[in-house]
Amino acid sequence: MSERQPPQVAFDSEAFLASVTEQAGVYRMYDHQQVVIYVGKAKQLKKRLASYFRKDVGSVKTKALVKQICAIDVTVTHTEGEALILENNYIKKYQPKYNILLRDDKTYPYLLITDHKHPKLGLHRGGKKIKGEYFGPYPTVGAVWESLRLMQKLFPIRQCEDSYYRARSRPCLQHQLGRCSAPCVDKISTDDYMEQVRLAKLFLRGKSSTVIDSLVKKMELASRELAFEQAAKFRDQIATLRKVQQQQHVSGVAAEMDVVGLYRFKSQACVHLLFIRNHKILGSKSFFPVVPSETTDSEILQAFISQHYLNHEPLQGNIPKEIVIGEEVSQAKELMALLSEQAEYDVKISSKSRSERAQYLKLACTNAQTALVTRNSHKESMQARFAALNEVFELDNGISRIECFDISHTMGQQTIASNVVFNEEGPLKTDYRRYNVHGITPGDDYAAMAFALNKRYGKMKSLDKLPDIVFIDGGKGQLAKAEEFFNQLNLERTPLLVGVAKGESRKPGLETLILAGSHQLISLPATSPALHLVQHIRDESHRFAITGHRAKRQKVSKKSQLEQIEGIGAKKRQSLLKFLGGMQEVLQADVSQLEKVPGISKVLAQNIYDALHDK
Repeated sequence: MSERQPPQVAFDSEAFLASVTEQAGVYRMYDHQQVVIYVGKAKQLKKRLASYFRKDVGSVKTKALVKQICAIDVTVTHTEGEALILENNYIKKYQPKYNILLRDDKTYPYLLITDHKHPKLGLHRGGKKIKGEYFGPYPTVGAVWESLRLMQKLFPIRQCEDSYYRARSRPCLQHQLGRCSAPCVDKISTDDYMEQVRLAKLFLRGKSSTVIDSLVKKMELASRELAFEQAAKFRDQIATLRKVQQQQHVSGVAAEMDVVGLYRFKSQACVHLLFIRNHKILGSKSFFPVVPSETTDSEILQAFISQHYLNHEPLQGNIPKEIVIGEEVSQAKELMALLSEQAEYDVKISSKSRSERAQYLKLACTNAQTALVTRNSHKESMQARFAALNEVFELDNGISRIECFDISHTMGQQTIASNVVFNEEGPLKTDYRRYNVHGITPGDDYAAMAFALNKRYGKMKSLDKLPDIVFIDGGKGQLAKAEEFFNQLNLERTPLLVGVAKGESRKPGLETLILAGSHQLISLPATSPALHLVQHIRDESHRFAITGHRAKRQKVSKKSQLEQIEGIGAKKRQSLLKFLGGMQEVLQADVSQLEKVPGISKVLAQNIYDALHDK
């Protein structure tokens, strides 16, 4: 669409309606700044749009919307279903203020058993789809890790990365702990390994009784053949499975469904989604959509279903076979048809629930209420802390945005700087940033702080996201570096700079605040809400920095020494490890032994030897 100029006169609805088609389609409404303020769909565009400009429009929301309309675009579609999909795409793209906005586009994690010679059991979340069988979705990554730990105890299937699996020449620690059967070094036959994979798939589908029956038969067969050691392994596996079965048993007929609970308080709403797969509750997740005034429960549920399920990555189980809701929605048939087409199986939307489904719906609604109350309580607590902090610093315009910086490294190596942001609702994680610090003397925290500040504010064009306060985790030295940086920046408005120095014993509650300029020291009582806010943002900054540093350090530690040698690519590296039996053997080999490796010349062997021995 070409760029529009703001209209100089009021919107002429009569002239516009005279030219509008009567076909199905989607319309976008713009305000005087050419911002999309509402997206809608219609089976008959002309009839629907005309309803906005009647004299007897009853809805307060519609009246407020119509007053702001300066332009309308329409897009014709072949069917009402296509209009529903296009409307959903536009809402996600433009985030119009008069639409119900879900604002959650995160992909859910799955358990994945890959389609390899020796399949791997692991986590999959977003990105390129991998060949294999998916189980889920799970509401959180933590739920997946918990399931992976359980599966390690039940079935000795590898969970290592393919690169690690291919490079093995001896069993790893997981095999010694009895959590992997080590197919990488042929400690188990392919047939026996695939049998364990088959049983794992059955278990993940909820058929634990079938798995136990199969293992009992195997144990009895091993006993008859006098393979008592193998029979003992099956016995232990059966015992573990029976224990898990007792812990996870859920009676009921719900095999695969999502239950959508809704709770509203004043202008706020919470939608709570309960995941049920294979007769088990995998977990739940709360959503807090932005809801315009005068919006009905039915409209919220319909908007949630379309925005949450339509056009998501079509993984197995992403769209359940049944969605249970508490109110009927006007376009249930169209939604069911679209969801069924996308999922490639029949999808049902149930609004009149009885017995088991009614109990699940009641549970989901209760969780929605609890989540909204907890969120409001947290928000009120955070606002009180912001108010207490402003009493300390007495800023004229109050405090709405705080940022904090911290530096993390190990003896000057893999230095990471963190920048975390808080507003009156708490951590604003979408604005968090990490910076890989380079070009400084290793271990120079002052230079690292200057580097991070320059990355964050050096090329700032707009002051909209300039914080009211910048906390620097450190003493007078780090604070002085921040003062020097902002003095050179010459901004129209400079944030208040505050250093956070730890107490003598580094215990929480003994922190001292250092004001920029005067370097006045402020000590707050340990019970002060203002100090609790400072501690919260300081600890979050430290956590964010050290997490990034550890990830970077681990990445460097995993990097093979061979990768640093010129002329050694992935194939030659793999050839060296396979031929000699591992990295330790490569380090111990002399030039003549290295030369025997296929693809390694005498000159290259000498280069490898020199590089590994620092010559």
